Formats: sequence, C-alpha cells, structure tokens
Amino acid sequence: MLTLVRRATSSLRLRFLHNQCNLERIRSHRLHTSGLYGFDLLKTPKGFQRFVDEAIERSSELVTYISGMPSSAEIIRAMDEISDAVCSVVDSAELCRHTHPDREFVEEANKASMRINEYLHYLNTNHSLYHAVMKVEKDPNLLSKEAKRAAHYLRVDFEKGGIHLAADKLDRVNQLHVDIAHLCREFSENIITDPGSVDIFPASRIPKHLHHLFKPIYGLNSSTLRGSSGSRDNIKEKGFQITTEPGTLSSILQWASDAEVRKMAYIQGNSVPHANLAVLDKLIAARHEIAQIMGYKSYAEFAVRPNMASSPEVVMSFLFEMSKMIRPKADEEFKAIRDFKKARTGQICEDLEPWDEAYFTGMMKSSAYNLDSSVVASYFPLHQCIEGLKVLVESLFGATFRSIPLAPGESWHPDVLKMSLHHPEEGDLGYLYLDLCSRKDKYPGCAHFAIKGGRRLSETEYQLPVVALVCNFAGSRSSSSAKLNHWEVETLFHEFGHALHSLLSRTDYQHFSGTRVVLDLAETPSNLFEYYAWDYRVLRKFARHYSTGEVIPEKLVESMQGARKMFAATDLQRQIFYALIDQTLFGEQLSRQRDTTSVVADLKRQYTSWKHVEGTHWQTRFNHLLNYGAGYYSYLYAKCFAATIWKKLCQEDPLSLATGTALRTKFLEHGGAKDPADLLTDLVGDGILQSRDGGIVPDLTSLCDEMKLEECGQEHVVL
Repeated sequence: MLTLVRRATSSLRLRFLHNQCNLERIRSHRLHTSGLYGFDLLKTPKGFQRFVDEAIERSSELVTYISGMPSSAEIIRAMDEISDAVCSVVDSAELCRHTHPDREFVEEANKASMRINEYLHYLNTNHSLYHAVMKVEKDPNLLSKEAKRAAHYLRVDFEKGGIHLAADKLDRVNQLHVDIAHLCREFSENIITDPGSVDIFPASRIPKHLHHLFKPIYGLNSSTLRGSSGSRDNIKEKGFQITTEPGTLSSILQWASDAEVRKMAYIQGNSVPHANLAVLDKLIAARHEIAQIMGYKSYAEFAVRPNMASSPEVVMSFLFEMSKMIRPKADEEFKAIRDFKKARTGQICEDLEPWDEAYFTGMMKSSAYNLDSSVVASYFPLHQCIEGLKVLVESLFGATFRSIPLAPGESWHPDVLKMSLHHPEEGDLGYLYLDLCSRKDKYPGCAHFAIKGGRRLSETEYQLPVVALVCNFAGSRSSSSAKLNHWEVETLFHEFGHALHSLLSRTDYQHFSGTRVVLDLAETPSNLFEYYAWDYRVLRKFARHYSTGEVIPEKLVESMQGARKMFAATDLQRQIFYALIDQTLFGEQLSRQRDTTSVVADLKRQYTSWKHVEGTHWQTRFNHLLNYGAGYYSYLYAKCFAATIWKKLCQEDPLSLATGTALRTKFLEHGGAKDPADLLTDLVGDGILQSRDGGIVPDLTSLCDEMKLEECGQEHVVL
C-alpha cells in the first residue's frame, strides 16, 4: 500500500509524554466495545471522520517526536505506532466497504479510505522520518534483531515510495499512487455493479435445484403465439434471468445440462464488466510509469524484487518449469474429458469447449466414485464446520474458541459471530469475527481481513490481534438448511489458515504481525490448512450428517479424495495460467501498447490445453491483479511449500499437539519478523528451497510426489 503500512505494523509502547493518552485509547477499545469492530468512535457512519482525524492527530504528534531524533529504539517504536494508528483506519474502512449493508457506512468508509491514503502519501514522503530510519539502520547498538529488520524494511519501503527522488519525480509518483488507488476501487466496484445477466427460456432449461438462485421472468412464447388466438396471459412463458456473478456462474456451468445455456452464461460471465478493459489499461500504464521512474524495467521487476523470488526472470522460469512438468498430464485429462463428452452426447466430431469443463468433470467424478454433491454437503452443515475450526485449534494448539456476545453497534450484520481464541495458560490470544453467509451487495468472494495487528505494548502487555473471516456461503447460520459444498469447506479452512497466522502472531512490531510477510510466503499457512479439509482423521471429528448426526463415512471421504485427484493437473495448469497473465500484464513487454485480451488469449493457447473464446475478456474480473499485481505466482509458491510442510511435519499425525507446537513456535508466531527462508528451513529442515539466479524458488519434489508426476526438476542447488 504505502511505506508505513507495508502489510501493516506493530509497536512497543512509547515511553514519553503522550504514551499514557494512547494507552488509555487502547484500553478504551478493549473495554467499551459499543462501536463497529469494537472501536468506540465508529458508533455512527460519521464516526469514520473522527476516526481518521484522531489517527492523523496521533500520527502528527509522533512525527514531531521522531523529528527530534530520540534513541533508535524509540524511533522504531514511534514509527510502528504511527503505522498502527493508520492501519486501524485503513483496515477497518476496507472491511466496512466490502461487507456493511448500510450504504451510509460504506460511503463514509470510502471517504475515510481516501483521506487516510492521502495522509499516508504525506508520511511516505516525509524526509524527517526517512532520515530517522536511516539513522536507526546504521546504529550498531540497536539490540533487537526484529528492530534491525524493521529499520531495514522501513528504509526500503520509503525508497520504494520514491522519497529519494527529485521533487518533480516524487510528485509524479505520488499522483500515480493516488490514481492507482482510484483505479483499483473503480475496478472492484465495476465487478459488483455489472455482474452481467442472461435471460433463459423456458424455465425447464435450468435444473430445479438452482431455481431459487434466479429471478423469474416472463415472455411471449412465439410458437404458441403463432397458433393461438387466445389472450396474452395464456401465451406467456416462464423463464429465468441469470445474474452471471462468479458464484452463480459456477453453479450454472456445473449443473446445467443444456449446453447452450452453459455457453450463454460462460460468454456473458466472462465478458463483463466491459468498462474494466479501459480501467485495466490505465492501471497497467500507471504502474509501469512508476516502475520506470523508480529505475526498473517493469512493474513486475519493481514488485518482485523484495520477495523471495527477487526477479521476474526467476518467477517466469519457475512457472515455465511447472507448466512443462504438468502439461502431459493436463493434456491426458483434457482428452479424457473430451472422450467422455463424445460418448455422452453421441457427437463424435464435437469439440470440447471451456463451458463444458465443470459440467463433464463433475459427471466423471460422480460416475467414477458414485459421488452426489448433495450427499457430501449433508455432512457439512455450517455450524458443524465452525466446530471443525474449534477442533483444529484445540488439538494443535491446546486453545479454544469462546463465543463472545457482540456489544450494540459492534457488528455490521446479525449473522456475524465473534469468538476469542483462548489458551488456558496464556489467556486470550486474539479475536475473530465470522461473517460467512452471502447477502446482497456484500464482497462476492472469501477473504481474511485484518482489523488490528498484534504488537508489544510493554514487557507485560500485548495488543491482541483482531481479524475477520468473510465468506459467501448460501443460507443463514441460524438455518438448518445451511450446508457447505466441500469446496466451500476447503475455502473456509484456507481463510482460517490466514486467520491463525494473524491470531497466533507474537511480534514486537505491528509492522510484522501475522500475514504481514513477503508476498510469496503469505499464502503458505492458508494452503497448508486446506490439507486439513481433506484428511479423514480431521473430518471425522466434526463432519456429521445434518439430520442423523452420523459421522461422515470413511469410504465417502476416500471417494472425495479420489475425485479431487482426477483433474489435479488441469486445476494446477489453470493456476499457472493465471500467474502467467499477472506476470505478463505487468512485465516489461507491456511497455508497448498491447491489447490485454489478446495477451490473455495467447497465453491460454500456449500454456493450457483449452481454447480461448473470442469476445471474452476474463481478466476484467481478475481482481487479484489489484492487490497481487505481479504477485499471483505466490499462490503456487505456497502450494509447493505447503506440500512439503504437510509431508514432512503434518501428514503422520496432523492433529497432534507436537505438530501444532512446531507450526506455532517455528513459523506462525514470527509473522514477518524473521527471514522467510529461515522460517521454512527451521520448520521442516533443508530441501524445501532451491536457489536460482539470485532468487529462491520452492522445491517441487513433494508436489510432484503428491500428483504422481515423475519429472520434478532436481537440477537446482538445494539450500
């Protein structure tokens, strides 16, 4: 985001005049939880204005203090407290914008977000702060390794913001950052406001179990009209208007037997919002200009440099290696799907289309393993899945989730739950909000939102992390009909991995709290916890039939696991394709004018087994281009890291306290306070990383073994 909020912050308590005032504010946040997210100022939408005012006032006090050049330790603490104050506004506004049903709250959160981002540009171009940080980094007497690391990354982030540039160039960089923030917001809002729709007649073309998802519509039946002289009421035909937002589109592509319905939904869903074509062009151009001003060949180089990979060349070589490794098996899977379609339709010459994939792979999985998705879902009522999260923390960490009553005004919707993660010896470790069910105008995906980062306030006091998990599952938590498909269970566990990273973090500085790590490490805990959603030893602890209470049968789980592996290469190839899109759009070659749709089409033809459908522009819905610009490859890094961690540490006894202790003490609690390579090797030993051209890539062996691939690229030096 910007220098001081580099994935957020933390801080030791400042020992100077204003400290007591700040500590009282923190205590007030804890004890008088009558505003949104427990912030007393957020009792009303207008409270966001004062929330920003106080953050700016407090930060300005700290800027003045730092300008007086106190000790190195106090400079770092003060810098971190600035970041904590600002991040509280940024993170709260972001969560509110995506989830609050009250438009006035959303509008005020938008205003707060823009104001605080403008202030952040001031902070990130403040030379007094920059000089103070440079002084600290050179101080040989700074005792804490974490403080030294904080000083280094603060200095790097200041320079990443362009503070070392000439005034005219810095002004241009600042304006570009403002423009990018507006473009990202416009891109996201377009996805919500223009989801696309198609009208389907007659209603019988849509599977009955999906009817509740769509708006009934009525139109004239032309064939009846030609042969009837009756009234118009007798010739109206019922149909459905399908809104092609991602979740609904996925349901149609999986369940609609009518190929024309699937085709119409696929094309429409992958052709909106059209306005984002221009927005994306502007975003690419703005980021490229920033990179050039900063002395980089491309935005990809600018973005990847601080990460483990260190350069786009290392990322691309990693992606090409994975693509080559997976292609033969992906092609075999494609041929199997095509042959299955021909056998089912009787059309020998018919080709396999992109809108066929979900439908026919679903049928193939059901046929091979006698799977019925409704039967699977019957073992995953939402309340039982929440119990599954409780099982994980109790078994692995000896902790419990305790339900906490929400104070008036603290919640943004009646469905929201609040829990504390409590350890019998350590007390509360952090707080978790759960907002899991879909509703109108809510963020359409699933995500982990930080609200407050952890940080050490004194030798005896710690600011506990506060996070929210936001998902879009159908139904209400209070309804017995709320059941999850297994892919939704996997998604819940994925996001829970992020939450645990935040809740178990115990860094001195908020700047390194939880998920505030280098980008190509951030998705590792979330990918690791996906494994828990597939392991029968875990599932039998909580997956019970919604009406009978029967534990999920082991044979059913084995069938689910078998079905999962049927098209694993196709799934992985898709993720490689997404990462290649991300790297290419923000890469050096985009310095020339290029049509993003043609770039995506070329990459799909070259690196997947599937064709591109002319007229579609899927990238206009790929919102990972915003926050993960040139960083989507990190999901594949995480997939490899997680495969190795699971195999070496968790697979033998995934729920043991010993496994959990290792995960917590060697990895999760350190957040970004330690070098990522050290974290990974401390956790599972040598062999998890490989050096390549000055960067680091994951070892592919565990993932190859898991997918039963034979070529694993062993020619690189193992660290």
